[in-house]
Amino acid sequence: GPTRKMPLTASAMDFFQLFVPDNVLKNMVVQTNMYAKKYQERFGSDDAWIDVTLTEMKAFLGYMISTSIHHCESVLSIWSSGFYSNKSIALIMTQSRFEKILKYFHIVAFRSSQTTHSLYKIQPFLDSLQNGFDSAFKPSQAQVLHEPLIDEDPVFIATCTERELRKRKKRKFSLWVRQCSSTGFICQIYVHLKEGSGADGLDALKNKPQLHSMVAKSLCQNASGKNYIIFTGPSITSLNLFEEFEKQGIYCCGLLSTRKSDCTGLPPSMLNNSETPQSRGQYRIRMKGNMSLICWYNKGHFRFLTNAYSPVQQGVIIKRKSGEIPCPLAVEAFAAHLSYICKYDDKYSKYFISHKPNKTWQQVFWFAISIAINNAYILYKMSEAYHVTRYSRAQFGERLVKELLGLEDTSPSH
Repeated sequence: GPTRKMPLTASAMDFFQLFVPDNVLKNMVVQTNMYAKKYQERFGSDDAWIDVTLTEMKAFLGYMISTSIHHCESVLSIWSSGFYSNKSIALIMTQSRFEKILKYFHIVAFRSSQTTHSLYKIQPFLDSLQNGFDSAFKPSQAQVLHEPLIDEDPVFIATCTERELRKRKKRKFSLWVRQCSSTGFICQIYVHLKEGSGADGLDALKNKPQLHSMVAKSLCQNASGKNYIIFTGPSITSLNLFEEFEKQGIYCCGLLSTRKSDCTGLPPSMLNNSETPQSRGQYRIRMKGNMSLICWYNKGHFRFLTNAYSPVQQGVIIKRKSGEIPCPLAVEAFAAHLSYICKYDDKYSKYFISHKPNKTWQQVFWFAISIAINNAYILYKMSEAYHVTRYSRAQFGERLVKELLGLEDTSPSH
């Protein structure tokens, strides 16, 4: 849970600033002004540009965040006369001023000579965000490694013409997280840039066990020696990785797929489906030290690799129609934790910022801001302030937008 006690009067802004404090926002102001100056020196002066202030930067973020609540396809819709116009917040800043800030917005204006990282334009912000996640929250023992649901709103996809869909650029990165499966709090973010420029570059990466092993190690670099249990999907699950994690005091439970997983070192007899018909709930087990490979049958064969649960401990999967199906405890635990993360995705994925910039670092930035707001709401729900006001996720987002725009006092109404 949270590592610090927030006051009863804590606002949405207070929770958001646990991860994006004023010093980070001030740095955005400095870097944006530096980039604007550099840009104008190179391409000619811009008489309409005036250096941005901290108040304007907060308003700029507020406008962007408002797209996560109202789901307008373009942030510029706020100033339009259409369905997504929002006169109550449009008066804070003119559209032309907003577009100027958007044009010059930067987190790192200059590339240093030592920089080799492709995400250098956003890495300081991601590092600061990670420090905020680490210091504000202590996760539960059970955590999940996965790619959160950040797909585009299906309503927009359904209403787009084929030409508009072709114009949309595919994401050039994949975003992975380590997430507390008790609360949904995202403890760590890992961004992997797509290597190939081909249309199927990202899909090709999904079949590389070495990539997913690297992703898992990066996400768990701060988890060693803490007795965590990490749940993984088929692309990450492998005997070599789990054995390496065990040496670091990290225990694992993963779903295994003969098609997607690295099955090196596993007995072939357990990877082949038995020809004799099996009844639901039957399972076979092979062990090596603390590691268990479980083959469980339930309208199909499911394989699990784990060193976190004893294979002889019994559990049950409860189905509405067929009742209880017996299974090893590892299978029950895996199903329970993954189902929670699916509920989290269903609840929070629709609150990702709708703005779709072309630049990859900006896409990563707005996804990271969206995750920070979701984490802020989770901390708010676990605080005493929630018992005073009880905002829903949408109300919390609206409150944050108004506070960023300076429309309301930051202390909650009673």
